[in-house]
Amino acid sequence: MSFPAALEYLAPADAAAMPVRRAEARSIAIVLHDLRGGGAERACLRLAGGMAAGGRLVDLVLVQEGGAYAAQIPAGVRVTVLGSRRVSRAIPSLARWLRRNRPGAVLSALTHMNVATLAAAALSGTGVPVVVSERNQISAKVKNARTLWQRALYQAVPLAYRRARRVVAVSAGVADDLAQFGALPPGQVQVIHNPVFSTDLDSLAARAPDHAWFAPGGPPIVLAAGRLHRQKGFDTLLRAFAQVRAETDCRLIILGEGEERSALETQAEALGLRYDIDLPGFHPNPFALMARAGAFVLSSRWEGFPNALVEAMACGAPVVATDCPSGPREIAQGLAPLVPVDDVRALAGALAPTLRRRPDTAALRARARSFSVEAAAGRYLQLLEQA
Repeated sequence: MSFPAALEYLAPADAAAMPVRRAEARSIAIVLHDLRGGGAERACLRLAGGMAAGGRLVDLVLVQEGGAYAAQIPAGVRVTVLGSRRVSRAIPSLARWLRRNRPGAVLSALTHMNVATLAAAALSGTGVPVVVSERNQISAKVKNARTLWQRALYQAVPLAYRRARRVVAVSAGVADDLAQFGALPPGQVQVIHNPVFSTDLDSLAARAPDHAWFAPGGPPIVLAAGRLHRQKGFDTLLRAFAQVRAETDCRLIILGEGEERSALETQAEALGLRYDIDLPGFHPNPFALMARAGAFVLSSRWEGFPNALVEAMACGAPVVATDCPSGPREIAQGLAPLVPVDDVRALAGALAPTLRRRPDTAALRARARSFSVEAAAGRYLQLLEQA
């Protein structure tokens, strides 16, 4: 799906299935950069769908058109594309949109969009309440900032976030980190876990996987998913997989795209794993693969609330994760092995027995279902409508 600049449209829907809306109701606006295939974008689309299903008017405002999730916009959600090349240049356009549409509340996600949305709200003069969502360990992002622009952005967070009506963190670990980094007033940061589980996830997981390595009788598949970035620790996973592969016939698939693709491919070649590792890029239905994986591995150095870990649990995959800040310990609650960050031997040591003897994952599935779209949408609606 491609959006012309400044286009507005209503996502198609079965009119009979759509909730009745009050003509006088004010919308809830969700602001994102685009619909690239990331966890924040998927979570916000799920929230938009949950809010629309609850009878709310929902506007999705994008800085740029397109992205891997463009075809997954929920029914009944109105989309506006501002058509700016840079987030900073979208601030005046967003301010004009706010003045023209007067939403009842605004929710933004990701640090750069949060700062821009707060600036646009102030410029608009509308007094619209803005709730910002921080989805990662901001102190870790600061340490890994590479450009002057990134460093300036994070330096602006303490002052900018004080202008938000509320700040949402996706996990307790993110909340603690953000409150300390931003020196925010007590009570301003609230924890709402990401919306992950919905009934359609089960139906998607039941579909046949469209990857040749999942053919019946093949070796077990180790699956990982995420942006190909240092944060995700895939370099550590490759070294751990090499140790496991030396003793057990298995293969590794890493779903996702990113700047480290070339480095990871070179590393796999150097480890002699060229024919045992596949990096197929973004996958529209990772759940079918998760449901049949011998193990799902989260090898991250830091996280906020790893959606992919919950998704894999919901699909019944055995999971192994790093005990990184933050999210895995909060999510797994002792139901899955957690290993130290960047510990190749520990990761291999947890992965090998999981592949040899598949554990019972019923408790993991039950835990994953507690992170439902309905529950998260309800909590966000309560926060936004009281803002």
